[in-house]
Amino acid sequence: MLTVAGISFGPLLAGFALNTILYGALVTSVLLYFSSFKSDGRWIRLLVSALLLLSTANVILEYVFLNDTLIIHFGDQSALSRANWVFSLLPGITGVISTLVQFFFAWRIRILTSSVWLVGIIIFLASAAFLCGIGTTIAINMVPVFTQFHRFEIVFVIGLVSSTLDNLLITGLLVRSLREHKTGFMDTDHIIKKIIRVILQTGLLTAVWALVDLAVYIALTDGLHLIFNQSLAQFYTISLMSTLITRPRDHAYTDFTVVNGEQSERRDAQIPLEYRDIDRRRNSELVFDVVSLKKFDTIPGARTDTQQ
Repeated sequence: MLTVAGISFGPLLAGFALNTILYGALVTSVLLYFSSFKSDGRWIRLLVSALLLLSTANVILEYVFLNDTLIIHFGDQSALSRANWVFSLLPGITGVISTLVQFFFAWRIRILTSSVWLVGIIIFLASAAFLCGIGTTIAINMVPVFTQFHRFEIVFVIGLVSSTLDNLLITGLLVRSLREHKTGFMDTDHIIKKIIRVILQTGLLTAVWALVDLAVYIALTDGLHLIFNQSLAQFYTISLMSTLITRPRDHAYTDFTVVNGEQSERRDAQIPLEYRDIDRRRNSELVFDVVSLKKFDTIPGARTDTQQ
């Protein structure tokens, strides 16, 4: 027969172990990003830094809660049955992380599709998940007993459903948009296919992970869902980082970003001299060059060297 500690803290320990492993992968991807994409816009670099900070706080708070309950208050049955303010911050942090990531993808979809209403749906679902995360944090402080968490489960369920639907919508829209923006250039199309694979792997994995968390929470009355819920924030951040670091770093003519200034000289070197000034523009935000490359596809002679 499971004890109070086994019902809640067994899954919490397993979730913390998984969360720590994923955090290590996240730190590696962040280091790779900052060392390889120094030309990205300041706001993107600040976003990555903020997500890393929030993910670090997520891991530290989990450790502090487990250490306080299982080590400092060892043998205290009342401590095992109640959450504290440290634990209550975790769903709020997860809500903030998921919202930031989904807002970023909404911005990318806005650039690729120019669809305001699709972006509006994504922002609405992301905002709902954020509000539910904050609401769960407040509810845990008001009802700290683990066995009473069912009193605010509707808030938790709505947040997970909104987040899962948002992930599925973002994944589908990004894959469709990238397929529509194939240029006919072999190297560029190869990179687009690579990014599509990454989006499918990370976007769908995050959505499935949230869906499993929801299903286990609804189906079982114990705390088994905490294994999935504790690491959900890392999945969101890794999904964003994987799309950022998948872009080519030093490959001529296939740099997918134009950030804070004119396009790179490597890209210009592959364009005939008479066409090099056609696509000059300033853009302080990250955009996919496949959109601009399609412009050159319509210029006679621009693809001559590639087709030979």
